[in-house]
Formats: sequence, C-alpha cells, structure tokens
Amino acid sequence: MTNDPDDIRAQVADLLGEPTDPVESDLDDIAARLEEAHDLLVRALESVEKG
Repeated sequence: MTNDPDDIRAQVADLLGEPTDPVESDLDDIAARLEEAHDLLVRALESVEKG
C-alpha cells in the first residue's frame, strides 16, 4: 500500500469514476465501487498509523 496522497487520490478517482445521475439499475455497481473506495482509504489510514 502506497502512502503517497496523489496515488491514493488517483486510485479513489479510478474506483468512483465520473459523477453521473444514477439510475436504479446502477445502484449495486455504485455501492460496490464506494465500498472499494472506502476499503482503500481505510488501508491507507492503517498504513499511516503503522508508520
């Protein structure tokens, strides 16, 4: 896991993609991408804490 903030921002941006107006059929996909972004941020915070 990289601690470089720019790398982390880029990874989150890749996961979230471009903002759009979601339709109901996209909600599961959006939820999965948000969960992945959350997990990425949690791992980044944990790696900073471990130092």
